[in-house]
Amino acid sequence: MRLLGLLFCALLAFPVLSFGQKKEYVELQRDVALLQDQVRSLQTSLNEKLAQLQMLVQQSLDSSNKASTAVAVLDSGIRDRLRDQEKSVAGPVAGVGAKLDQLTEEFRAVKESVGDMSGRMSKLQAQIVDLGNAVKVMQSPPPPPGGGTGGAPPPGVSADQLYQSAMRDRSAGSLDLAMQEFNDYLRYFSSTDLAPNAQFYLAMIFYDKGDMESAVRSFDLVLEKYPDNNKTPDAMYMKGMALLKMEQRNAAVQEFREVIKRFPRTDLADKSRERLKALGISASPPAGKSTVRKRK
Repeated sequence: MRLLGLLFCALLAFPVLSFGQKKEYVELQRDVALLQDQVRSLQTSLNEKLAQLQMLVQQSLDSSNKASTAVAVLDSGIRDRLRDQEKSVAGPVAGVGAKLDQLTEEFRAVKESVGDMSGRMSKLQAQIVDLGNAVKVMQSPPPPPGGGTGGAPPPGVSADQLYQSAMRDRSAGSLDLAMQEFNDYLRYFSSTDLAPNAQFYLAMIFYDKGDMESAVRSFDLVLEKYPDNNKTPDAMYMKGMALLKMEQRNAAVQEFREVIKRFPRTDLADKSRERLKALGISASPPAGKSTVRKRK
């Protein structure tokens, strides 16, 4: 009986429990439906915002592409203008550069021509002076070698001019003309500082022409008329050379020894020693023999 009573109580309580569970289930379904609605609303809102974002991104891309296109067009335009300006400027600049080069070459050519003309004018002027001197020399016969007679020189003839002309003609090989000019110098300017030089070079002209006797006489004039001058050792040495060519060996040896004695530390003394050595003769004279010079 007790068991039956319990069973009967349980049966009575089951509908109450079933009703309570059904109510909770309904509420749960309502909550799920509400949640689904919220999810759908959120999804819709998200989709809308995503669509708007995509539209904004696309608009930004379009704007960027347009800006890039505009920049490319602008860059192309600038480059085209620069090329056009370069072409328009390069031509005139190149032309100016070519004209400058041409003018430089022409100026250089003119400068060279002027230089050549100046050189020719200088040579022509020197030739005119030499010709005038030669005419003046030929107008009066030359005196004997070294026989300066003094007197006034012709108008326009100076000592330096006549000397330089004679030296220039001698260097050029015009020995006869140089001889006349040196004679004129000794005639008109025999007391100047260059008179010993003029007498020496006159003797050298005789030596170069092979007239050894006249050369010896002219060298003696240097030594006798101008004993203390810078050409004394040269005249002594060259006199010895001329005597050698005349086969006057002893007289030549005496001249070389005199050079060594009077000018022992000069180049001419060394040359004199070499000449004596080549002749097989000592540079010093034998003891007891006089070394007095004799002029020839």
